[in-house]
Amino acid sequence: MSSFSLIPLWTDYMIWGLVIALIIWGRLISRSIQVKQQWLQIFESKLAMVSAIVLLFYLAIALLDSIHFKIESKDPTVISETQSALDAIFPHLAYQQERTYSAPFATTEYNKSLNINELGEIQQIYRPLKHIDVSGSVSITQATLEAFLAGIAISLLFIWLHALWRSRVHQLSVFAFIIKVIRNQTLLPWRTAYITFTVIMLFLSWLYFLSFFYHVFGTDKVGGDVLYESLKSIRTGVLIGVLTTLVMLPLSITLGISAGLFRGWVDDVIQYIYTTLNSIPGVLLIAAAVLVMQVIMGNHPDWFTSTEERADVRLLFLIFILGMTSWTGLCRLLRAETLKISQVEYVTASKAFGVSRFKIIGRHIMPNVMHIVLISVVLDFSGLVLAEAVLSYVGVGVDPTMHSWGNMINQARLEMAREPMVWWSLFSAFFFMFILVLAANLFSDRVQTVLDPRNNR
Repeated sequence: MSSFSLIPLWTDYMIWGLVIALIIWGRLISRSIQVKQQWLQIFESKLAMVSAIVLLFYLAIALLDSIHFKIESKDPTVISETQSALDAIFPHLAYQQERTYSAPFATTEYNKSLNINELGEIQQIYRPLKHIDVSGSVSITQATLEAFLAGIAISLLFIWLHALWRSRVHQLSVFAFIIKVIRNQTLLPWRTAYITFTVIMLFLSWLYFLSFFYHVFGTDKVGGDVLYESLKSIRTGVLIGVLTTLVMLPLSITLGISAGLFRGWVDDVIQYIYTTLNSIPGVLLIAAAVLVMQVIMGNHPDWFTSTEERADVRLLFLIFILGMTSWTGLCRLLRAETLKISQVEYVTASKAFGVSRFKIIGRHIMPNVMHIVLISVVLDFSGLVLAEAVLSYVGVGVDPTMHSWGNMINQARLEMAREPMVWWSLFSAFFFMFILVLAANLFSDRVQTVLDPRNNR
């Protein structure tokens, strides 16, 4: 007998709260015909649609890894560990480790080891991997075929459900809507979206099926599966890119609009603050803050009940520090835009009629600067993901026990100098991070093109 209990971390609350807030915000802005039309223009681009689907897959993996729970057994010999929903999907990778390095799709270790045979002779051999059954393992071709069949079935199911929903919205039959999609006669490029979704599902199904029989991306120095580490690192990258906005946006919007509208000594103080912050090298400021935090956490180990909680608090602190050092650029843009908007006729008339400045901010300024906020948030996402990798690489990022692409790249430094070279850890981290940053940049370009009023259609 065992009991199930949710063990949410602080970052779990934040990411799920942000997702719920975005859903509510999307429902509210969908009532505005103008705003809805702008977002439809964004997704009219095939490239933007592909990028959005890729980003949604990354977000889905991050959300799965943000559901932490513990299954407590009444058997005292069984140790209960906190795990996530992603760990439950990949238990064969999460809890089974090899002895040391192994190359992708290998059945033996990467380096030779000393072994004493039955005759007492010492030999150097490639030891077989513990969790790979060479005699009964499925061939790559057979596993690939099964994975593709499963991926196509899952894709068809989701595509059918989406087509059923859209057909009801357009008051068409499902088959009529599918024919329009095939002929590319829909307003949004749903044919491109369906093809992209199917390709991604085929790739993920292929990785999942083969992970039962092979280490698809090999193993690291301590025998951990590199594919599993890369998937777990998605949560760290997405949290850094998304949650930092929770810290950055309130400061940027409040101080930027206040400096541009109130002017005088308020403007002088705010300019002095962000000028001072900009004069300090960002990496040094973050490193100093993280080192101070490490000392405090080291002096108070009783604050944390588990290693996961300690690593999560360090990640939360890093998000806070990145937000505190990343708000100055957007603040300066909002200040300049507010100075321009405050001189237009309807704002001047509002001041003349005695309308309070807070009402002016809510009715006139905020709606006219939101395009700058959205563009900056989307553009800064990829920069924050790369910032985490750089900071973890130099040792002042997330906790070393937490999965992140920066920690994988940091560990790959010595692996690249080995003979023979161990390249798959660096390649895996680079591959997943490259796809995320590329999709974010392509999507942000489309957002900037549509929402920036200075761009001509």
